[in-house]
This record gives sequence, structure tokens and C-alpha cells, in this order.
Amino acid sequence: MLQSLPPVGILIIGLNILFTYTGFKKDAFFEKYRFNIASIKRGEYIRLLSSGFLHVNTTHLLFNMVTFYFFVNIVVGILGTLSFLALFLGSLLAGNFFGYYFHFKDDYYSAVGASGAVTGVLFSALLLYPNIELMLFFIPIPIPGYLFGIGYILYTLYGMKAQSDTIGHTAHFGGAIGGILITLLVQPEVISSAVLMLSILSLAVVVAGILLYKQQR
Repeated sequence: MLQSLPPVGILIIGLNILFTYTGFKKDAFFEKYRFNIASIKRGEYIRLLSSGFLHVNTTHLLFNMVTFYFFVNIVVGILGTLSFLALFLGSLLAGNFFGYYFHFKDDYYSAVGASGAVTGVLFSALLLYPNIELMLFFIPIPIPGYLFGIGYILYTLYGMKAQSDTIGHTAHFGGAIGGILITLLVQPEVISSAVLMLSILSLAVVVAGILLYKQQR
């Protein structure tokens, strides 16, 4: 059964559709607002935000928005509209800032997509509902949320180290951390109910810090 979306969810999906399809039709618009290291170094900081509403194709857009759709209601239900908006935008910026520093030496590095923000929403849901079970698109078997979170982080760290595909792993990792920190700030009581998840994520942050240090040497 389809669920109704809260107004903030409709707003975010609408903005993603509007920006993405404008970018499809106008190359200059896409080029002006995509994430690009050299352009941000020149002071075009708007790209840190605007790139999160652009996508490379319809499949990319649908994947992010469908994932967002499944989690927006349960997170808004706990955090409320304003805190959720802060969570989404904060995770988006955290993902792009982390990507910026991780790829700082590569002026040609470019990226678009809401996946950093969506990952932040996803990990917020995992903290708020530690007993949640998830099903992957290609594996129709319920998976405990904490196992999914651990697997996702490990896969993301591997992707950051290997850099062998076109997936924005750094944005995903930064978005996840942003979502976790904002959730803890708004709902600090989740610390006691998500000890395992937070412990694994703390270790992952250390590993990511080591990768970032090696990347910048």
C-alpha cells in the first residue's frame, strides 16, 4: 500500500524532480550547479548544496527518491518537520564536505545526487528504530537494520579505498555520519538503544579518518 507523504517529503521530492529535469534540458544549468572540486575551490560554494538536487539520469533519481520515500514518514514522525529538514540538508552538506576534502587534490572530480542526504535519513531511521528490518531490492528477505547498517558502512569504506566505480562513496559516508550526529543532537536518548550501531560507526569513522589522511598525503 502506498503511504501518504508529509509536506516536507513532497517538497524535497519536488525540488529533486525540478532540478534534475531542468539539468536534463539545460546543460549549462547542470554544469553550473553540479559538484566539482575546482569550481568549489574558486568559491562556488552553492555547488555543495545544489548538486544534491541534481541526478545524472531518471534511474539515478528514482533510486534515491524511492529510498527516501520508504523512510521519510517514520523519521519525520519522531523528529518533526523542522528537525527532519535540518537532518536532510545537514546530511547533504556533510556528504559533500567530506567528498570535497577526500578528493581535494583531484580538480576534475565531479558528482551529483541526493544519495548523501538520503543515506543520512536512512541511518537516522536505523538509530530511531534499532529493531527495524529492511529488505534490499534484489534480496526479498528481511535483514536486521543493524546488520544492514554495518554492511553498508563496510561496503562504503571499501569503495572509498578502491575508487574503482562511479558511485559517490564519500558522499554516502559523510551523509551517514551527518545523519547520525544530527539525530543524536535532536534525540540524544537513542544513544542507549543503539549502542552496537554507534560502536561500529565509531570504528568506521576512525578507518575513514585514516583513509582521508592517506589520501591527502
